[in-house]
Amino acid sequence: MGVRTGRGGARLAGVVVAAGAAVALVGGCSVGVPDPAAPSIPPVTSGPGTPTITPGHDADAVASRDMPFSAGATLAHGVPVGLSEDLAEAPQWKQVVGNAGGASRYQKSDGCQAAAEVRHNQWPLVAADDRESTAALFAYLDPTILPAYLKPASLRWGGERDKPGPAVDVLVLERAAKPAGQKAGRATAVLARVFGTAGSSVYVSVSCPTAAALAAARADIAQWLTVVPPG
Repeated sequence: MGVRTGRGGARLAGVVVAAGAAVALVGGCSVGVPDPAAPSIPPVTSGPGTPTITPGHDADAVASRDMPFSAGATLAHGVPVGLSEDLAEAPQWKQVVGNAGGASRYQKSDGCQAAAEVRHNQWPLVAADDRESTAALFAYLDPTILPAYLKPASLRWGGERDKPGPAVDVLVLERAAKPAGQKAGRATAVLARVFGTAGSSVYVSVSCPTAAALAAARADIAQWLTVVPPG
């Protein structure tokens, strides 16, 4: 749920659910990604309007090749990134919440639960490059998450699901399920990417009863869930 301050300025908005030193998934609930309020965007000055698409920007060319962290600046400024809802079509998966405020939730027959969110106006998170900005997102959600805890991963970057296509770099935080006999816990993984130039972030979280189920769910997400390049 977003929170705004008064004349003192805008505060980053989002709901953080923490478990130990990690971002936890509680009952499959979606974890909010910060969505800064409008006043955080630089004010519009008088004069000719700024075009939506950067002059000379070739959106089709950007969408047709991989999107590593180093390529984030090739996106047009302020043009949002999206997320597909194709995980709902994967075997054993069903969608339980469809694109409510930019967030969708899914359940799998083996007990896995996933949430996928896209947020815009992420300018306060933007650092030197997209990798640092993504680490800043994890730190915003839980200050105990250090960059060393984050591992590289990838998701689909547009393309057709049944054909090889370009990939987009993300960072992932993974936590193993607690051993039997301890307080109940689930194996969890959180994948995220901040696109600094576009001002967008994508955030995918998944929790499963076992590590094996989590690995299978991660494979499903990699195959079916697509980050949609800006048009």
